[in-house]
Amino acid sequence: MLKFTKHTMLEILNILKKELSTQNTVTFQVLNPDNYNNKAIGENIKILDEYYIFRDYKSWVDLSEKLFCKMLTPIIVDENIVQIRFKKLNTNDSFHNEDDSREKYGIKSSFSKINKNEEPEIFYTYLQALKNVKVEKRVRILNLGVNSGEEFELIKEYCENFKDLELVGIDYSQSAIETAKEKFKDDKNTKFFVHDINSLDELSLGTFDLIITIGTLQSCNSNFKELFMKIIQHYLKKDGSVILGFPNCRWLEGKPIYGAKAPNYSFSEMSILYNDVVFCKKYLQQKKFRVTITGKYYIFLTATSIRK
Repeated sequence: MLKFTKHTMLEILNILKKELSTQNTVTFQVLNPDNYNNKAIGENIKILDEYYIFRDYKSWVDLSEKLFCKMLTPIIVDENIVQIRFKKLNTNDSFHNEDDSREKYGIKSSFSKINKNEEPEIFYTYLQALKNVKVEKRVRILNLGVNSGEEFELIKEYCENFKDLELVGIDYSQSAIETAKEKFKDDKNTKFFVHDINSLDELSLGTFDLIITIGTLQSCNSNFKELFMKIIQHYLKKDGSVILGFPNCRWLEGKPIYGAKAPNYSFSEMSILYNDVVFCKKYLQQKKFRVTITGKYYIFLTATSIRK
């Protein structure tokens, strides 16, 4: 049984990498962090003539993510020691590996199993974005890449005046839109269209008080910057707001792993992500929008017009 006492994080990383190269689950014992709530990460603690380096459960969860593992429920060994288990995630179990077709994000895809409203970090950041733009006052709301309607579900739950709002969702997946229509079948203030967002002019949508697009513009086989500017110029009201979500994770077995995966890199490389975020921020600021950037697994750019 592996036991980590005063091992450095580099030593632990190398040992676990070696173990995981030959097995799917690795088990090791460490100091029980619940006994030392006032300690900082990295502090030395002496127990019965043996020194331990203090790390809390978040430290081990973070490490498991870096190793593409999930951390299983810790087991108490005795008063001072807990047993930690890392189980490797299946790197092939991801919608990223599925065929790039109209149903890649459809109801039968791996993507459809993901509910971002139940991922605390994503949910909380999106909720704060909705609060920042005062979503309850944004009468006409457009969602580009609405999929099965997750983002509208949170708006419905949050806004007491939901029935006073008009929500329009667009996605190119037929099965996802059919699911969204079923979810909101009793809400006459919602409309859903199966359509390519590169051809929005064909729908005669008019303009909106709020435009939401999360993880869509970067994956719609178009010039991202040109499409973004066109949407702002033609579909957003002068005093409108925008919520953009930029993916900064990959999903394995339905779980987010931090860091954008770029082509030709075996590790997370976020140059393209930052380039897109900064471009949108500068463009909106030039158009007199107040802009904030938040988030972790998804980078949320929230912008509200301050034009008079």
